[in-house]
Amino acid sequence: MSASRRSYWWLLLLLLVGALLVAGYLWHANQQNTPQYTTASVTRGDVEDSITALGTLEPLNSVDVGTQVSGQLKQLHVEPGDQVSEGDLLAEIDSTIYLARVEASTAQLANQRAQLTDRRAQQTLARLQAERQRELFALDATSEEALQTAEATLLSANAQIEALQAQIRQTESGLKGDQADLNYTRIYAPMAGTVVEQFANQGQTLNANQTAPVVVQIADLATMTVRTQVSEADISRIEPGMPVYFSTLGQPQRRWESSLRQILPTPEIINNVVLFNALFDVPNPDNELLPKMSAQVFFVRAAAEDVLTVPIAALQPLPNADSRDRFRVRVLHQGAVEEREVRTGVRTRVVAEILEGLSEGEQVITSQPLDAASGSEGMPRRMR
Repeated sequence: MSASRRSYWWLLLLLLVGALLVAGYLWHANQQNTPQYTTASVTRGDVEDSITALGTLEPLNSVDVGTQVSGQLKQLHVEPGDQVSEGDLLAEIDSTIYLARVEASTAQLANQRAQLTDRRAQQTLARLQAERQRELFALDATSEEALQTAEATLLSANAQIEALQAQIRQTESGLKGDQADLNYTRIYAPMAGTVVEQFANQGQTLNANQTAPVVVQIADLATMTVRTQVSEADISRIEPGMPVYFSTLGQPQRRWESSLRQILPTPEIINNVVLFNALFDVPNPDNELLPKMSAQVFFVRAAAEDVLTVPIAALQPLPNADSRDRFRVRVLHQGAVEEREVRTGVRTRVVAEILEGLSEGEQVITSQPLDAASGSEGMPRRMR
């Protein structure tokens, strides 16, 4: 090969290498000047705007069964967990003293009724004597003093009968009280349900003179109430009738659904935090829910299923926009940034429902970086 030809090939090779170096330099510079966006896809999913709170389960209907008389708890017929029907015998108090009182009142009443029979006989005799004295006095056969004495004796007999009848009524009333106390020594279930707690033990002496000692607590576990404590910041955002659901620590994947029944007006202050009690009920046919369980409660303000969603960070407010559901988003489309106006539905602190303006799979920009070289956006934007 001649020297001129070799020089030609060397020159061509050098030009090719130089062109490659220039092209690489320009590509690298272009990459450095192109801003890198953080994007997210428009996807389908569920959106739920809810308020969370903690609650405690309690029976909707429950009663503390106590004793109205004092004495030793002679026998306890139930224990926690037992199912009872209304009228079942739960416990017995020692009835010796109360039985003696009933017997004494019964004997006293029998004595007074016998005295009443005697007084009525004396009343009859006094009435006959008074009538005879009136007849004799009309015939001028007796003195006025004898007539007055007979009439006074009749009035005295009548008064004694009235007094004795009053004593009998008083004794009967006392006997009713003694019989009631005797009946109170046998404690019956006032409602059907489950014995959830026992407060007294067999053989324990109970004093009912000041307060009624509680023996057991019966609750109907077929319907449970969730007592939820809602902060004062959220209490104005919930209202009776709104949907609510909860899960328990033991079954975090299961949801029990209901609706809010009541918001109690008087708050509780715990560690200087004002909390309002919100109540709702839930059926419990399988008795899976038990008293004093903890519940994670969600009050649903709005919800949408299988809708287009974007991260809340992609939404930007529109200038001078009157509507609260209109926003601006930036879409990365074929290397360019497009600004679009969208209409939103349900929004949370994380995602928002898109009703208009976007399609599934599009890439929305969630952050706006600066151009590394000039400090401005390096890609053109166009409004769509």
